[in-house]
Amino acid sequence: MPLSGCCRSARSVPPRRYLALAVLVGALVLARGAEALDLGLGDSFQLHGFASQAYLRSSENNFFGQSNGGGTFDFREIGLNASWRALPRLQVSSQVLSRWAGEGDEGHPRIDYGFLDYSVLSNAENLWGARVGRVLNPLGLYNETRDVAFTRPSILLPQSIYFDRTRDLALSGDGGYLYGERRTAVGEFYVDLGAGVPRADAPEVELSLLGRDLPGDLEGRLSYIGRVLYEKDGGTVRAAASGGEINIDFDRGVGVPPVVPDAFKFRVLVLSLQRNAERWSLTGEYALREILARGSSRDNPHTTGESYYLQWSYRPVAAWELMARYDVLYTDRHDRGGGDFERKTQRPAFLRFAKDATVGLRWDVTDWAMLRAEFHNVDGTAWITMLDNDVPDLRRYWNLFALQAAFRF
Repeated sequence: MPLSGCCRSARSVPPRRYLALAVLVGALVLARGAEALDLGLGDSFQLHGFASQAYLRSSENNFFGQSNGGGTFDFREIGLNASWRALPRLQVSSQVLSRWAGEGDEGHPRIDYGFLDYSVLSNAENLWGARVGRVLNPLGLYNETRDVAFTRPSILLPQSIYFDRTRDLALSGDGGYLYGERRTAVGEFYVDLGAGVPRADAPEVELSLLGRDLPGDLEGRLSYIGRVLYEKDGGTVRAAASGGEINIDFDRGVGVPPVVPDAFKFRVLVLSLQRNAERWSLTGEYALREILARGSSRDNPHTTGESYYLQWSYRPVAAWELMARYDVLYTDRHDRGGGDFERKTQRPAFLRFAKDATVGLRWDVTDWAMLRAEFHNVDGTAWITMLDNDVPDLRRYWNLFALQAAFRF
């Protein structure tokens, strides 16, 4: 995806946001013994919440706010989710989230997902059904659970596969999905197939696709996604292939240059493999992303990106976990070092790749509170948002240190 500079606006986080977080964290602590809240809808109604607050500090560049220099607390998440078994075969699920992540996300509440789930067939060997509404996208191993700190393998997911700068676009879409589970003697097989409209209206999506803020609007069009997942012995081995096609149109405004495309098509393939043992886990994922732009007055860009990571985690005791990961992203697999890009655009080659070596530590203080710390040594800036940075100020080599406290009930 093209990344171009834009002027970042310096801002301070209003104190009331910290007050709101403190109030919610207090509520979560008081409610830690509650497994669900009863609102008179029966035992099948479940209401849960979570909150997290992080501190980020980088040696160069900015990530999730003004992290370079004194660091930033401008990365936090507050969410509430609910589910209700309205009928024996019908369940209603939804989640509302407020998220702060630098200039790209300023805490405006939104519905991450909200859908009806109807099971057509359910027995000891099979579960088949359909979901309709705003449904989580079955992409890779972590996309469906990326919004809750407790279910992520680290404070920041592997950015080569799970871009935070375009989180909403990847997380969920408005449409319908068919799903199935088949339990056999050799393991469990899961299939998800869906079609819907992606969420393409975030400022970060426009910046990533168009390079700058232009008059007009990005609009999601009918898109497709699917995944096949295999699990053996309750998850000791997990293997998956997922992918899809995402279509976005640009409704151009007055004065937009003719070189700007009218539409974008993304094709993505993610291969995933995970081995889980009693004390350790080894996870790897590999992705290819084909990006096509149509309708511009110049040759239509066609780029294939490549990315992968390998992650190891070790649990010496139940409450502690160590993590190490190597994460690689190439915006163009045919120009991995960015040399051709630099010659054509006169912008730094390191905008087109990122190699991230990460180590982390997790401590589950209780079943409702968690603390995390991690360190990233990064070569390149391909997954950095330009909403928090100016291109001339970027540096190729940089470090990022992160701390996070998370709570749930």
